Amino acid sequence: MFSNGFFGNVLSKYSENSDIFADSSSTATISEITAGEFFLCVGAAIVIGFLISLIYIFTHRKEGYSQSYVMTMIMLPTIVSLILLLINTTAGALSLAGAFTLVRFRSVAGDPKDIAYIFFAMAAGVACGIGYIGFAVVFFIILAIVMIVLSEINFGGSKARHMTLKITIPENLDYQGVFEPVLNKYTNFHKLRRVKTTNFGTLFELIYAVDVNEDIDQKKFIDELRALNGNMTINLVFFKYEDKIYES
Repeated sequence: MFSNGFFGNVLSKYSENSDIFADSSSTATISEITAGEFFLCVGAAIVIGFLISLIYIFTHRKEGYSQSYVMTMIMLPTIVSLILLLINTTAGALSLAGAFTLVRFRSVAGDPKDIAYIFFAMAAGVACGIGYIGFAVVFFIILAIVMIVLSEINFGGSKARHMTLKITIPENLDYQGVFEPVLNKYTNFHKLRRVKTTNFGTLFELIYAVDVNEDIDQKKFIDELRALNGNMTINLVFFKYEDKIYES
């Protein structure tokens, strides 16, 4: 049964009768899942979910992670697999796409990689829930290796010199060209990415993407900027910690 999946057996059984949907009582012939099959599918989902959480911890060990998110990685495959097992026994006519409409994960917007881990866990849970445990294991091994390798080589990571500079200025200051001499002195590249008002319009905040020179004196850099913006707030943060600003 598990080699072909629960749904495969059900569909092959009904394919012999072309009038299956005409007879509403035919759903009563769907075979019930045994206790062994239940514990095998759910147990495999728990184990794979636990392993996914370990991969998540390993790949986020430097930047940190939330314990609740780690627990979610364990719970989600089990929940998904159980839903698919119930659909198989009580509403076998539903498609796999219908099963996905019953499973939703809602949270505040976060790191895209964290969202991808949610789909990682859900996919493993679906595979276990329909009986493809071997595929779930192979899928986990392949993607786990890929994630570990990409994490270790820091694939796609930006350089430490790529930073975000936020300068607060009073509303009456014409900022056009005011900070250019200092930025040209301390950075290899700079670009004004956004201008917004703060404090009910009494202040402006300039947000720059900068590539600072190596071995610069950051305090001196900030002090020279403070001399130009009236000694108001200046933030210089690594690019990865900025509030997300996406450009087309």
